[in-house]
Amino acid sequence: MQLFINTYGTYVHVKDEMFEIRVPVEKEYKKHHFAAKKVSNIIMPKGAALSSDAVILALKYNIDILFVDYNGHPLGRIWHSKLGSTTRIRKKQLQASISDEGLKWIKTWISEKIQNQVNFIKDLKKHRSKLSEYLDEKIANLEKLVIAVEQMEGSNVQAVAESLRGIEGTAGRLYFEAMSYVLPDHYKFKGRSSRPAKDIFNAFLNYAYGILYGKIEKCLIIAGIDPYLGFMHRDDYNQLSMVYDFIEPYRIHAETVVFRLFSAKKVKNSNADKITNGYSLNKEGKELLVSSFNNYFDTDTIRYKGRNQSRSNAMQMDAHSFANSLLKNNDNKTPSNIETL
Repeated sequence: MQLFINTYGTYVHVKDEMFEIRVPVEKEYKKHHFAAKKVSNIIMPKGAALSSDAVILALKYNIDILFVDYNGHPLGRIWHSKLGSTTRIRKKQLQASISDEGLKWIKTWISEKIQNQVNFIKDLKKHRSKLSEYLDEKIANLEKLVIAVEQMEGSNVQAVAESLRGIEGTAGRLYFEAMSYVLPDHYKFKGRSSRPAKDIFNAFLNYAYGILYGKIEKCLIIAGIDPYLGFMHRDDYNQLSMVYDFIEPYRIHAETVVFRLFSAKKVKNSNADKITNGYSLNKEGKELLVSSFNNYFDTDTIRYKGRNQSRSNAMQMDAHSFANSLLKNNDNKTPSNIETL
């Protein structure tokens, strides 16, 4: 269970070995109680508070406390100080970052990301026969980009990084053009925008990506992967480079959740507030998105590697597989593609 704190002035503390959440309602507090053993993580935005007892209880039960900004992007987390696995994984990760092994993984993740975009548009086409010609053109162009990524050669990621970024940018433009094209007129948007979002669709998508960043970072830490040591994204100060690398095949999940909300006409203009030069989700918008996001990731199950799994568990399994591959360090074997969830 994930506890998402979404009301200004909420206080999280402990009572009888349980988390007590005090939510301000008018001039009083409404109390909610949750058993620690049933909580997986706690999401804390600005304007909420928690006690040291709550932190200690979370540490005792290995519960992740994540602090996020108004867009849902992680700002920091409180968790136990253990690495999650052997330090040998991080040493192998560093070696891979400057060799062709890192390039093999980046090509795998990016090609999988674009193939997910192809599959998404193919699904759109099934129920929109009148748009077949337009969508077929997008599909054909995206499939060419998948091939371009797979055929790219180099001694390491940096040798081809700019070309890969160019392909990613082109693929994103084609993909989001198709997505906007099939939405009702009042939901259409003009490409991707962030910080701030230029429209309500992008406001929802930015927040969904923010939640996903936090999930990916946790998966990597548990698997023993350094979230800051990426293969393609630059090693800027305090940048979670590996999170931004590893997330690529899973962006489709955030996009699917958001698109379904809009295509089902569940989103209202009142779910986002107008801010300087853009839009930001308000309390009601966040509640709508987080509920749908959690159901999609943690409640709904899929058939994955022979078992029924939540998408969150499947991502964690992939992170462990990545870590195990680094330990094997077999430079002569390209990592197998991540299975589509």
